[in-house]
Amino acid sequence: MSLMSFGRLVAASRTWSGRFAARLLPFWMIAAGIVFQLVTPAQLNGSPFLIVAPLMAAPLFTLWQTVAVGAAALASAAVLQLVEGIWWERFDQESMTRQLTSIAFATVMAVVLNVVVRRERERFISAREVAEAAQRAVVPTPPPLVAGLQVAARYEAARDDALIGGDLYDARSTAHGARLVIGDVMGKGIKAIETVSVVLGAFREASHQERTLLGVARRLEEALARDIKDPGTGDAAEVFVTCVLMEVSGDHRLVHVLNCGHPAPLLLDGDGDVTPLAPSTFRLPLGLSDMVRDPSPPDVWEFPRGSTLLLYTDGLSEARDTTGTFYDPAQALPGLTYSTPEHLLSALSEDVRRFSGTETTDDMALLAAHRP
Repeated sequence: MSLMSFGRLVAASRTWSGRFAARLLPFWMIAAGIVFQLVTPAQLNGSPFLIVAPLMAAPLFTLWQTVAVGAAALASAAVLQLVEGIWWERFDQESMTRQLTSIAFATVMAVVLNVVVRRERERFISAREVAEAAQRAVVPTPPPLVAGLQVAARYEAARDDALIGGDLYDARSTAHGARLVIGDVMGKGIKAIETVSVVLGAFREASHQERTLLGVARRLEEALARDIKDPGTGDAAEVFVTCVLMEVSGDHRLVHVLNCGHPAPLLLDGDGDVTPLAPSTFRLPLGLSDMVRDPSPPDVWEFPRGSTLLLYTDGLSEARDTTGTFYDPAQALPGLTYSTPEHLLSALSEDVRRFSGTETTDDMALLAAHRP
């Protein structure tokens, strides 16, 4: 087992053990209340612990489980009073009534809290599903075969909010070969998805009409500039898009890559070796490249048979584990092989979830193209 794999296993076990410990807290409170009442003088009792138990269960358990915890706290208080009355002859009817009433009231409040939490959680899930549906409507999944390449794509929304993200991807079969794009619009929300629509619309047209990737990039710049100039779009400096434009030649032997300030794609060969396709010169993101007069040309790489191109957004490379370490796909993938690009994306998505151990904080888009 590699050091990275061991670290992920430890992080995952810590997260699981933390969640399990949190779910045990209500029962620890009941146990603490029982012990406290048995070992302390008669004027003290364990009701504060027993009152807290159902309230702690409310956000962690289902409705009936919360009721069960409250019932367990009530039963514990009643049994304790009876035991004290039989063994120590200090049974107090009035104290028992106050104690049971307080626990019952706390249980009712816990049930109300549980219902509120569940409704808010359902609303959040519903809003997130709507956001994901809107994202997929604007960024549809590419066909499984593009210019002879096997293609797969995946978009996963962040779990920390329900805002629509600005990740985009597409793959087109053109007279110039397969052309692919992946990008990330600055920001979230409606404006981000509007910019995604503008960039993808320009790409779908320019990828067929322009002879070079520089021409495609120029068309995307022009479309973005027109959108920025529209009323109500805000300052031009506030809108930019990082992206990678890629062209696989008709014979599949070469890959042309134009990187506009985006994480470098990876080339995975059939033996499990991974090569980051780092640009010789980074271009500025779309929306900012007019600051440079002479744009750099695309880099050219060989594309061996059986290899796979992996394009991704920073939601993958900026995922962090519990120690704050960033996920590095270039270190996670070497030595592994995948039968299809869909298999690759599924395994990668599952691996980054295990690595982070918690819900992701940024959208993640993945695009893979395999040369059979």
